[in-house]
Amino acid sequence: MTCDFHALANQGIQGLHPYQAGKPTDELERELGISNIVKLASNENPLGMSPLALAAIEKATSELTRYPDSNGFYLKQALADKYSLAAEQFTLGNGSNDVLDLIARVFVSNEHEVVFSQHAFVVYPIVTQAIGAKAVVVPAKDWGHDLDAMAEAITDKTRLVFIANPNNPTGTFLSSDALYGFMQKVPENVVVVLDEAYYEYLSEDEQAPSTRWLAQFSNLVITRTFSKAYGLAGLRVGYAISSPEIADLLNRLRQPFNVNSLSLVAAVAALKDQQYLKQSIALNQQGLQLLSEFFEQNAISYIPSKGNFISFLAPSGDAQELYQQLLHKGVIVRPVGPYQMPGYLRVSIGTEQENQTFIKALSQLIGSN
Repeated sequence: MTCDFHALANQGIQGLHPYQAGKPTDELERELGISNIVKLASNENPLGMSPLALAAIEKATSELTRYPDSNGFYLKQALADKYSLAAEQFTLGNGSNDVLDLIARVFVSNEHEVVFSQHAFVVYPIVTQAIGAKAVVVPAKDWGHDLDAMAEAITDKTRLVFIANPNNPTGTFLSSDALYGFMQKVPENVVVVLDEAYYEYLSEDEQAPSTRWLAQFSNLVITRTFSKAYGLAGLRVGYAISSPEIADLLNRLRQPFNVNSLSLVAAVAALKDQQYLKQSIALNQQGLQLLSEFFEQNAISYIPSKGNFISFLAPSGDAQELYQQLLHKGVIVRPVGPYQMPGYLRVSIGTEQENQTFIKALSQLIGSN
């Protein structure tokens, strides 16, 4: 090969590295020859799929020779009914990552700046660099977003602000009052993305009434997903909620059929299964409490979380070594060094048995009783 295709690529792409997903269980089985692996690396719902969603998928398989509904009519209508909004305010994506990328590509060019927090979701810097825009990374405050500093970082070149609430991988949380106060400070020509992928895990009094703010702040875009509390990570369904004007722009760039037929029907069914959602949230709360108490009892530093995961400091300070040691015990967690969190690992909340398996493995490695 004589052509340097790397040199032909857009400059922003040249410096990127592929997104590193959690290690699959079958890959670890091949590498180490072990079984009964517990995967706690990707913030997935451990409960299994909603029975209503599974039934909807089974019913829809007879129509798989047909293209999906590109407009997602029934899912948009179900979401509109849930939030008492218009269907024209929703943009569907192949997971919420898809709509995050869409928003950036619609509103940002290489002449603009994008503001987000240190330790924030890795997709924000990826899409910013891919476009060639300038990333303005605001230092975190107590592992979370410093909204006052982020507001001060906005300039006449700022076109987009990303805020994750709760944040991944730190699990930190911003109050409704803090978010509302921030929105009041942001110029109307700066789009604010409120990434609420873990919104359902918040208690009712912690959940910001963000969808009601859309009537006041036309520059607000909310993104949510079915991958977490609704348990459809493998089907990839996310969505943005915005003004109809912004949704119209996003849908001009959105790829046709970006959400497949099975995903559409499963998401509609999952919205109806409130019992499943309650079970998912309860299981998560129990797991958060169990792991938090374990860390405290063993003097392991951790970041209190409002998501379905906890980031903790490797007792030895060598997170990569502990990660490898846990792998050999059949437990997959997530190193978060790329988030400027050296020494930390992130563990997702699993079932009771999976959580206990993690606790047992880590206890053995650190010599806990």
